[in-house]
Amino acid sequence: MGFLVAKGDYNRYVKRSLLLLLVCVIVLVCTDQDYYSLLGVSKEASSREIRQAFKKLALKLHPDKNQNDPNAHDNFLKINRAYEVLKDEDLRKKYDKYGEKGLEDQQQGGRYESWHFYRYDFGIYDDDPEIITLDRGEFDAAVNSGELWFVNFYSPRCSHCHELAPTWREFAKEMDGVIRIGAVNCGDNRMLCRIKGINSYPSLYVFKTGMQPVKYFGDRSKESLKNFAMQYVTSTVTELWAGNFVNAIETSFASGVGWLITFCAERGDCLSYQTRLKLAGMLEGLVNVGWMDCGTQGELCDNLDISSSTTAYFPPGATINNKEKGGVLFLNSLDAREIYQEVMQHLPDFEIVSAASLEDRLAHHRWLLFFQFGESDKSNVQEFKKLKFLLKDEHIQVGKFDCLSAPTICNKLYVYQPCLAVFKGKGTGDYEIHHGKKILYDIVAFAKESVNSHVITLGPQNFPDKEKEPWLVDFFAPWCPPCRALLPELRKASKHLYGQLKFGTLDCTVHEGLCNMHNIRAYPTTVVFNQSDVHEYEGHHSAEQILEFIEDLRNPSVVSLTPETFVELVQRRKREEIWMVDFYAPWCGPCQALMPEWKKMARMVNGLISVGSVDCQKYYSFCHQESVRGYPEIRLFPQKSNTAHQYYNYNGWHRDSYSLRGWALGYLPQVSVDLTPQSFTEKVLNGKDHWVIDFYAPWCGPCQNFAPEFEILARTVKGKVKAGKVDCQAYGQTCQTADIRAYPTVKFYPYQGSKKSVLGEYIDSRDAKGIADLLNEKLEAIQNKGKRKKSRNKVSI
Repeated sequence: MGFLVAKGDYNRYVKRSLLLLLVCVIVLVCTDQDYYSLLGVSKEASSREIRQAFKKLALKLHPDKNQNDPNAHDNFLKINRAYEVLKDEDLRKKYDKYGEKGLEDQQQGGRYESWHFYRYDFGIYDDDPEIITLDRGEFDAAVNSGELWFVNFYSPRCSHCHELAPTWREFAKEMDGVIRIGAVNCGDNRMLCRIKGINSYPSLYVFKTGMQPVKYFGDRSKESLKNFAMQYVTSTVTELWAGNFVNAIETSFASGVGWLITFCAERGDCLSYQTRLKLAGMLEGLVNVGWMDCGTQGELCDNLDISSSTTAYFPPGATINNKEKGGVLFLNSLDAREIYQEVMQHLPDFEIVSAASLEDRLAHHRWLLFFQFGESDKSNVQEFKKLKFLLKDEHIQVGKFDCLSAPTICNKLYVYQPCLAVFKGKGTGDYEIHHGKKILYDIVAFAKESVNSHVITLGPQNFPDKEKEPWLVDFFAPWCPPCRALLPELRKASKHLYGQLKFGTLDCTVHEGLCNMHNIRAYPTTVVFNQSDVHEYEGHHSAEQILEFIEDLRNPSVVSLTPETFVELVQRRKREEIWMVDFYAPWCGPCQALMPEWKKMARMVNGLISVGSVDCQKYYSFCHQESVRGYPEIRLFPQKSNTAHQYYNYNGWHRDSYSLRGWALGYLPQVSVDLTPQSFTEKVLNGKDHWVIDFYAPWCGPCQNFAPEFEILARTVKGKVKAGKVDCQAYGQTCQTADIRAYPTVKFYPYQGSKKSVLGEYIDSRDAKGIADLLNEKLEAIQNKGKRKKSRNKVSI
C-alpha cells in the first residue's frame, strides 16, 4: 500500500519523526519523578494548593536566581511541566490514569516566565483568606448559591490589576460576612473568562441568584466599591417606635426570627447606619435588624431601662420590662463582625433527627442531614445556620443525626465519619453524600443541585448487577480534585437523561473491593453498564461531553472495523466517499487519550466523511499486513482516483478533535468557486443568484483555519446560495472596493431584483452552522418581502 507523500515531504517527515523522538526522550528524562512529588503536594491537593506549592518552588529554583547552576534550566522545566499538567483538570485526570504515556500529545511546560513574574504577578490573591479564588469547576456553584458575590476577574500581567490588589484586599476584609468577595485568574481560567464575556482587566462584577450580573464602572477606591456593592444588599433596617416595637417582639415567636435592635441615646456611641446595614446583610433571613431613637421614644427606652446607646438581641418570644431582661442579649461592641459572631452563637442549633423517626421523615420531605459521631463533633459551624434560610425556596429541611445513637443506620448508608448528605424525599434509598468543600456556598450549591438531579450514592447493596436498566456509575475517591469537579457535571447530565439512564457514584475509599472487582485503576473512572455491555467514559469533565458520549453509545459515530468490513467499506468505498481510520491498541495510553477526541471529531464531520477504527490488538495480523508501524496511526482515504488504495497519514502535533477535523476537511473537493475581478462583477454583482463570499489572503493563518469551515458552509447552502472566494493578495483592488479591512471577511450578496451593492452585507461569524442559519433567516425575510409586494400589486389591480 502506497503513501501519497512526495520525496521532499518524505524527507521532512523523517526529520520531524526524529525531532519528535528527541522531544519524547527529553520529556522522559525531564519527568522521571512523580509530578505530585516534584511539587511537594498530595494527590488530593486543590488547585490553590498546587499554585502555592509551585510558586514557592519557582522562587527558589528559578534560573534567574541560580545562574551558576548548569542544571537550573532543566530542574525548573520539571516543576513547570508538573504545574502545567496538574493545574488542568483534564490533563490531571489523564496523568493520574496513564502517567506520562497519556500526555505524549500534550507538551505543556516548555516555556516559563521570569523570576519577577512569579514573585509579583503569579497568584495575586492565593494568600488572602477573605478572598475566595474561584476556578472553572466551582464558579457557577458559588455565584448561584443564593449569596451575594462581588468578583474580580483579573490577569496576572495587567498592571491595573496589581494596582487594585491592595484596595481589593482591604475591601474584602471590611465586607467579610456581608458579601462574598471572589477573584478569578483569567490567565489560568481562559475558557471561563471567555464564556463570561471578560475582555478587559480588571473586570468587576456583582452576582446574585435571580439577577443578571452587574459590571462595576466606577473608580476603584474602597469607598466607591463599598457603596456600589451595598446597593445589592437587599436586607433592610427597620426604624422602631412605641407603636410597632411591641408587635415586632411579640410576632417574632410565631415567625421564629428574633430582632437585633440598636437603641440610640444621647449618651454612648450608637451603631452607624452603615454598620446596621452590614449587620442586616450578614444576618439576612436569620435575624431582623432595627433601630430606635431614644430621643423621640424616651418613654419606651426608659421603660426598657435603657439610658445610654446600646444594641440588644431579642430572641423569638423574648419578653422584657424595666426589671427583667430574661433571654435578651445586650452587646457592648460597635464592630459588625463581633456582634454577628455573638448573635450567631445564640441562634438555635439544627434539629436532631432521632433514629425512630428518620425513615418516616426522610420519606416525606427533602433533608440536608449532618451526620455526627457524638456531641463533640464540631459540624455545627456558626455560618451553617444560614442553611435553613438559603435552602428555604427548595423546601429542604436541615438537621443532624448522631451515628453513635444508631450505628446500624449509618453503616447501611455507608457513613463512617462525619459528613453531610442530601435525601431527596423518597426515604433512605435515594440520597447523595457531599464530597465537596465544607464551606457554606459549596454546601448550598450541592444541596440545590442534588435534590433536583438524579444521582445517588451506591454501595454493595444497591450497585447495579445485570439490571435491565442502563446505569452510569462514577468510581471516585473523595480526596481526588478532578473527581469532585466531575460530580456537579454528572448531576446536570442526569437531569437530561432522566428515565433513560440511571446515575450513581461509588466511593472507592469505602468500597475498595467492589472497585477492584471492576478493575478501577484511576479516579475518576466513569462507566456505563448496559446489561452485559460495559463502556468506559474517556471525555472531558463536562455535562455536555457526557451527554455526547451517551448519544454516541446509542448512535455510534465511529464504525468499529474488522478486516472484512475494512475491505468492504474502506477499500471498496464508493468513488465519492472519504474515510478516516484510527489504527489503535487498547493498552496504548495515547490511543486511550485520543478516543474521546476521535469520537467528537466523527460527529463534527458526520455526513461529509465516514470515520472508523481498527483494534490492532485484536487484529494484529491485519494491521501488520496494512503496514501499521505504531499506535495510534490515523489514515485518511480520499475520494477514489486511479489508484485504489492510496491514503494520507496524519502527522500533526495535536490530536484534538478540531485539529483532526481541520486536517480532514482539507481533503474534501472544493465546492466554492474561486472568483476573479471579472467573475466577481459578472456573477456576484450583476448575476441573479444569492452569493456568500470569503475574502481571504493566502498567508493569513485564520484564513487557512476558516477555509474548511467555508467549504462546509458551501455544501450546507448549496442550491440556495452560491459560495465564492476572493484572493485579496492577488486581487487587492477588488477587496479594497468591497471595503475589506481584515481577513477573513465573509459577506452576503443577496439578489433582490436589481444590481447588488459592492459592499454587500457583513457577517460576523466564523462558524459554518451559524452562518448557514443566518443566511436562511435572511432568505426567508427576502421571500416574505417578495410575497407582500406581490400581494400589494394584486390589490392595486
